[in-house]
Amino acid sequence: MDVELQGVLTSVLKDQQKSSGNKQPMVAIADSLAMGDDAVKMCQEGAKAIACLGVDFMSESVATIMARNGFGHIPVYRLDAAPIGCSLAESAERESYRAWLETAGKDESALHVVYINTSLETKAVSNSIVPTITCTSSNVLQTILQASSQIPDIKIMYGPDTYMGNNLITMLDAILKHGEGGGADGEEPWDNVRIARDLHPGHNTASLRKLRDSIDVYPAGNCVVHHMFGAEVSAAVRRNYDDAYVSAHLEVPGEMFEIAMEKSLAGKGVVGSTADILKFISQKVTEAAEKDGAELHRLKFILGTEAGMVTSIVKSVRDILERTGSDRVECEIVFPVASDAFMTTDEAGSQSTDGLAIVPGVGGGEGCSTAGGCATCPFMKMNDLDSLIDVIDMVGANQKQGGAGDEAKILNEFLPPNRIEGRTINGVSAVDLGSQPILYMRQFMKEKSIPEELVQRITA
Repeated sequence: MDVELQGVLTSVLKDQQKSSGNKQPMVAIADSLAMGDDAVKMCQEGAKAIACLGVDFMSESVATIMARNGFGHIPVYRLDAAPIGCSLAESAERESYRAWLETAGKDESALHVVYINTSLETKAVSNSIVPTITCTSSNVLQTILQASSQIPDIKIMYGPDTYMGNNLITMLDAILKHGEGGGADGEEPWDNVRIARDLHPGHNTASLRKLRDSIDVYPAGNCVVHHMFGAEVSAAVRRNYDDAYVSAHLEVPGEMFEIAMEKSLAGKGVVGSTADILKFISQKVTEAAEKDGAELHRLKFILGTEAGMVTSIVKSVRDILERTGSDRVECEIVFPVASDAFMTTDEAGSQSTDGLAIVPGVGGGEGCSTAGGCATCPFMKMNDLDSLIDVIDMVGANQKQGGAGDEAKILNEFLPPNRIEGRTINGVSAVDLGSQPILYMRQFMKEKSIPEELVQRITA
């Protein structure tokens, strides 16, 4: 999200949490999965409309979860009348994706593990071809580990994020190699005991190798932002930041992921979701802040994901330092961009009020590339403070006019895409087909096992 928008909403959320008691605040900051649950709680507290700040598949998912909980009559509004797309989600809407499913899914015991960051239509079509369960970047590894534990001969089809799928294979390879090599620098090796203890109790070296060989990754899907962390950036990280902790989201290219994976095996990096990255950074800052002595600890972190995450990192670091009372920790967040991706401010060479003489970005305007000084999603940035205020004003005016004013027609353009409502696939409701993979995932997260209904579909 836009930094200004994050700051305002975080402040409002804090105020609401202080004053609302046990009530659900009417502002929630969460990932795309939890947003729907938060929206339902808001409806239960009396919300008459929901503004979903994200991309189209998020607002679509929120509306579906609300409908499943009896709140389908409450509108969900996006912050722009124009499509708020996602390059990754759209890569699963091509004919090539369906062809991949139809070809690879012919094998017996095939399970399609689809990233939650896809449209409801993708989930519905996929589920009609191959038994499908959704996943997030936080639970994808546990999903495939559990599925292969329950169904030893399973074939895992992962899509649409090609980098994430290949990175999962790289992660398994690294664990297997680390186990065979006996560990490095005194680190505990990934032997059968550690695999069962730290990874999954139903696995060992042999089963991990079998799982690794069973994964079929869709070959042509990626996020335009994470695509920036390729060979050039990775080479710069290796060359210039050997002393830094390195993080990498599962969606980044293999070169960047391999660096973070190597570091993680030595306790000096992390791979996974944004939540995993935030937890790792917070842990390292806490450890430094709680150390005895007067030594100044300078921590440096490479942030291998979307730049907007820095807001939550800064907040967490400040909270830790305030809680511990430490003034002996310096935390530097590094965006691994090209060396020419900076411009000087008007205050360069003089006394700047904020102490910044250089800022990320190119002088010719906003350049969202490795040479442009940022790694930001142009679609997510369609959500800004002015747009939110405009939607709030239109909703307020529409409610005052009883839903019969001009705003009602305008607001219809801000509703999420509704491409499968009323459609059927092979005689089954497309909405039900699209919702089922999400429900499977929710049940898995609750019970820590693949739902029996899904297991029977896979093995039938």
